[in-house]
Amino acid sequence: MSSTPTYPGGMKAVLAQYEGRRDAFDYAPGDALLPLDTDLAPFATQTVTDPDDDPAEAPPFRSSYHRKRHALRREFIGQSELAFLNGLLIAHLRKRAWPDHAPALFQRLWAEHGDHLLAALDQRWLVSAITTFGDHGINATQRATGLALTALFGTMKLYETERLYSDLGPDTAFTIDSRARGPLPLQMDAYSITGGGLDVNLVARLWQEAEADAVIAPLAHHLLDLLIHDDRTVLRRLMTMRKRKQRSQPQSRRKSNPAPVPADRLHLKPDSLRWGLVSTIKAPLPQIARFAAHHLELGAEALHIFLDDPDPGTAAFLTRHPRIHVTQCDAAYWQDSGKPRMQAHQLRQAFNATRTLRDSADTLDWLGHIDVDELLICDTGLSAKLATVPAACAVTRVPPAEALAREDGPPLAFKLTHKQAGVKKATLQDIYPTFGLHLYGGFLSHTGGKVFARTGIPDTRLGIHTLKYHGADATNRMKPPGLYLAHLHATSWQQFRAHLEFRRTKGSYRPRGTRPELGQAHLLEFLAEEEGEDGLRAFFDEVCADTPALRQRLDAHAMLLTHRFELDEAVTRVFGRLP
Repeated sequence: MSSTPTYPGGMKAVLAQYEGRRDAFDYAPGDALLPLDTDLAPFATQTVTDPDDDPAEAPPFRSSYHRKRHALRREFIGQSELAFLNGLLIAHLRKRAWPDHAPALFQRLWAEHGDHLLAALDQRWLVSAITTFGDHGINATQRATGLALTALFGTMKLYETERLYSDLGPDTAFTIDSRARGPLPLQMDAYSITGGGLDVNLVARLWQEAEADAVIAPLAHHLLDLLIHDDRTVLRRLMTMRKRKQRSQPQSRRKSNPAPVPADRLHLKPDSLRWGLVSTIKAPLPQIARFAAHHLELGAEALHIFLDDPDPGTAAFLTRHPRIHVTQCDAAYWQDSGKPRMQAHQLRQAFNATRTLRDSADTLDWLGHIDVDELLICDTGLSAKLATVPAACAVTRVPPAEALAREDGPPLAFKLTHKQAGVKKATLQDIYPTFGLHLYGGFLSHTGGKVFARTGIPDTRLGIHTLKYHGADATNRMKPPGLYLAHLHATSWQQFRAHLEFRRTKGSYRPRGTRPELGQAHLLEFLAEEEGEDGLRAFFDEVCADTPALRQRLDAHAMLLTHRFELDEAVTRVFGRLP
């Protein structure tokens, strides 16, 4: 241990720096926080306007309170007055002194309008709120939960910032090939990648601790839920490393996690087996109608469609069919669910899918979770296909087939990954000569496919690509032959170009893998910046466009699938007319 402190001057200097920015606000005549007994309800519907347009708010500043209030009002322009009030109270309560009623007003705000704040505030302000509970909680649960989460998020921020200098993106895990040797600080034992429980213990204990207080529990649970679903954290990267390490072990040493198949789901017959789909959708009605009609004609017993962007007209058209069940995901839906609307659409998808899986135990035997731009292809009846799944399997994997783009009609050809075809990765360079080695499996989008899950299994969660049992992936799964998921990911140059920026920043084109400098994310970034539209178009033409040459190369390696969809005809047959 070094005799020289990290901070020159030691703890005395640390405390001095900490206290240096905590001087209380000064007030000019007329400056004041809202009284404690203010009716807060109207502020939920009032919107913050530009303070420079209000003579009472605009500079010159009368006091430090006026300066801070002005800065916060500028930050919250367009948001509710309640969101602004939360920020103003937090700013006061970080100081050494504050108006006497400020802690009680903060408590009132979250006790009476917590749901509104969870939906309105971004994650940075939610973390600031939990920190304020740690400093000003009215009971031991609020203070302990707030301080613990503050320490957790603060430590993660320090670590994640330093890690950026490793030249790896926050969603890219380290390799497991090697690690540095040496003692950890404070004589700590290193975390066990394969068997360690520190991460789970931290999250679970904080979750349970928060449950004892009705005011802080929704905020704490919401933040922890965001944390475990974020794919850019040390928790997610450690889980990725754990899976890689487990895959590298001999089969006999891998941990098994079979989900128990209920007795009444065993040995189902094709003529009695019932399957359905769940999908959370934000798309125009014609696209939804094609998705629904195709799968109804394929034999779906029920389609559970959650409209992420509620629309009464869309719901009215779809619910004309008795096997379509539409849920409008509006404010009332999320309030009735007992959870605030999650910011990430993936979280909303998983929540709706899991809820449907549990609610379908008495009406369906299998439930699939797919998106509106994904269509099932089956070489036999789908009920017959699912009936062939061994009784011990709880999950059926459906591998993806990514559409090749045609400018003059819907896709007719689809590509498979090299793994599906059983050929070496080097084959990708033969098929895509310029860009093949930069693509994972030759795909632009996901290569994991989607799943069908048996219903009626307790303690399961249906995610985007997997079924979780007791919090881990269910391992009793299989992939039946002749079943594919046609993914209409980039069906034209216009569609590819229109979605490019979103997918590069938030979607499937973000960096992944252990060497992101060679991946498609950095390739697309290079092409966009160095070669512009011509470079992007050359990439699209080689990788995505349905050309005779690409078809021939794919077919030569058993990586080509052809299928003709009659989507508009199906809509007419199912609904009587096109929307």
